[in-house]
Amino acid sequence: MFNDRRSAFKTPPSAIRDTSASQEQRRKKALEEQKRRRAERYDSSRQLDFFAELTLGPSDEDADEDGGAQDEPDIVRQGDAQFATMLSPLSGPFISTVPSESTVPHPQDSEMSTTGGKREKTKRKGKKNKTNKSGASAKSSKPNKWADKCMYAELLEMNVDYGDVPFVQDGIPEDIETGWVALTPVPVGKRCLAITQQASGIAGIVPNTTLRSRMVGKALMPPFPSPLPPHTILDCILDTNWQENGIVHVLDVLKWKGQDLTECETAFRFWWRDTRLSEIPTFPPPSNATEPAAEPQYRFPHPATFTPIPYHTDTTLTHLTNVLIPLTRSLRTISFPIPVTPSGGSTHGDMDLDGTSVAHRGVQVELQNVQAEVKSDGLLLYVAQATYEHGTSPLSNWVPLQAYSTEPDTHPIGSADTPASPLETFERLIRRRLLLRGAAIGAPEVDMES
Repeated sequence: MFNDRRSAFKTPPSAIRDTSASQEQRRKKALEEQKRRRAERYDSSRQLDFFAELTLGPSDEDADEDGGAQDEPDIVRQGDAQFATMLSPLSGPFISTVPSESTVPHPQDSEMSTTGGKREKTKRKGKKNKTNKSGASAKSSKPNKWADKCMYAELLEMNVDYGDVPFVQDGIPEDIETGWVALTPVPVGKRCLAITQQASGIAGIVPNTTLRSRMVGKALMPPFPSPLPPHTILDCILDTNWQENGIVHVLDVLKWKGQDLTECETAFRFWWRDTRLSEIPTFPPPSNATEPAAEPQYRFPHPATFTPIPYHTDTTLTHLTNVLIPLTRSLRTISFPIPVTPSGGSTHGDMDLDGTSVAHRGVQVELQNVQAEVKSDGLLLYVAQATYEHGTSPLSNWVPLQAYSTEPDTHPIGSADTPASPLETFERLIRRRLLLRGAAIGAPEVDMES
């Protein structure tokens, strides 16, 4: 039994699930569940249940047609002034009740009752202290409210063991060309939430932003100032080299200025993300996190640039093969400013520099635009009609650039025994679909090995 459990643990999820629990079926079920919950929320907001049992009674026309049914109640169609005479007037003058001396407590009795109350209060306080100790441990075990709030994508389950069968479930979504939105290149970094609060002070100077981890929801660093508006929540990826470039890659948007966007579809959320991020003001970079004498290279004390990850609504097989997959393998270049040190030693490695000058609060600040290269981590696919969903969801699929393996690879690089990466498998299946389509319509064949 133990060997069976161990073998099942090592088996990929696609092999142990049946056809009814495949990723495609779970995706359709999750999308239908989202549509059902949305319809229920709309009906609840219209408050139709309050009017379900209301009736105005039978009208005069209905009574004439039915011949005056006797089993229905009669509706009074007159005022209630005639019922005022049925009320009996007050008999006798109004007599106020004054408490007698016997009912008034004596000072000694009141003092004794007060003393007893103090003793009882002291005992209750002791019990309360005991309960606080157990309550503190329960509070410490309470999960963070920001834990597992990101929409985490499932690894795309692909099947390459199709042999010579022309049509087989290869794991690629059936509506990949019409019902999906792609994000690429997704950078390497740490997934987090960027949360802003309403801060009293000058924008860009007073700390108003906190980055929280995806799983636990703990703060990754102390609050820092940012140009983002208050009451905003962004799904982000903190760049691995953020101390050198100060970049936070914005993946999705949950809330903007208090406006909830989780119930919006994918394409609209990405359009809103790009439009609003392009409208935020630009502030000069913060002061150097290290002393220039100790380290001449400029280092960001906190992230300062929020850059959206490019999204693509064209997910046709040809566009995936010729544009999106090569784009996933390439490096992305992002420009960001850094201040010029007084000694002129603001070198930033081998990055390209472009000098500019801006005025900030009456002080002239010399800036240099630096070109940073960001490594790609893979390709993200979102269902176009899906809304934002907390936790792991089949409505978003992840195709990494490199395979995740806990065992060391003993095969030499470039050998035939080296396992293919998920992106290579994805490209192979896309080219196979193009080949099958070309064979069906008599078009020129597509080389699957290129």
